[in-house]
Amino acid sequence: MKQGLGTQLRHLIELLDGAVEQSYLDAGLAYRPRYTPVMRTLLAHEPLTIGEIAVRAGITQPAATQTVALMIKEGLLVASAGKLDGRRKMVTLSDAGRAMLPRLKACWKATAAAAASLDAQLPYPLSEALSDAIDALKEESFGERIRKAGAAQAPK
Repeated sequence: MKQGLGTQLRHLIELLDGAVEQSYLDAGLAYRPRYTPVMRTLLAHEPLTIGEIAVRAGITQPAATQTVALMIKEGLLVASAGKLDGRRKMVTLSDAGRAMLPRLKACWKATAAAAASLDAQLPYPLSEALSDAIDALKEESFGERIRKAGAAQAPK
């Protein structure tokens, strides 16, 4: 029996994230793959608010809020009151977060090489397929596609 799209995607994420997380452990890093979009965004643009992190990292606001909270708890980030508006929390890398960057960048480089190897083995690169799927869903959401399919299958 062929697995459904959601099941396949969850399994793919388990395979990818599990290997990436193991590479961090092997490098002696207490670091989760979900931290990478936040870390890369702050490396390029710090300090930022959580909302700015979400937009620049291409993740949802709730995901950014949860991830930043975990990273602060683990000592990788710090949040402080904004200079112009003390109600806005500005997020930056902590000293501990900066200290892990050389090993972290080495892991990112190895991960990118592994992804390129996987793309080269496939008849259609996974990275392109994912990008194309995201673009198609921006044009018409999966929810809208479900509603249309349901309407087409409704008894007449």
